[in-house]
Amino acid sequence: MDSSPDMLDRARVRVPDGTFLRGNLGALPLPDDSADLVVSGLALCHVPALAPVMAEFARVLRPGGHLAVSDVHHEITFRGSVPQAPGPDGEPGLVPNHRHTPGDHLRAALPAGLQVRRCEEPGASRADLPPAPPAPADVTVTGWHQWPWSLPGLIPEAAAAAWAVPSTIVRHFRLGGPGQPPGTG
Repeated sequence: MDSSPDMLDRARVRVPDGTFLRGNLGALPLPDDSADLVVSGLALCHVPALAPVMAEFARVLRPGGHLAVSDVHHEITFRGSVPQAPGPDGEPGLVPNHRHTPGDHLRAALPAGLQVRRCEEPGASRADLPPAPPAPADVTVTGWHQWPWSLPGLIPEAAAAAWAVPSTIVRHFRLGGPGQPPGTG
């Protein structure tokens, strides 16, 4: 499911036997209690409010169903990693992006009946990173379409330290079943 016809077309090419629906995260095109698993990849950072989306995920899940959410780590968003996209006339623009902390996810998921099963932050730690290369003598800061990715070459040691955080955060939730106390599934 996606709201973009272009993204759905790309998905159909990659998975010709799949079923793809146009919709949005606030009103999934599925009936109540119809899914055993909902997977959300790199989408929740683009919605301003998590609670309506988590409630919608819970609505379509069957009791005992699972929700897997993989998204951009909130620290990466905080540090300025926002995808650029040209506007309709080619002008500079940014994809709407919102920094949702782990607490924001919990405050949205728990009232919807979703129970936390696991949370992981895969990625390299600062100790795992190779030493930063020396700054080249001829670094050029480029236009908006390369921002901020053209800047780390100016001060590679600072860039390496600043970006030594996980790039993603993955959460696994389970919808509580009838008569099941929270956290026991």
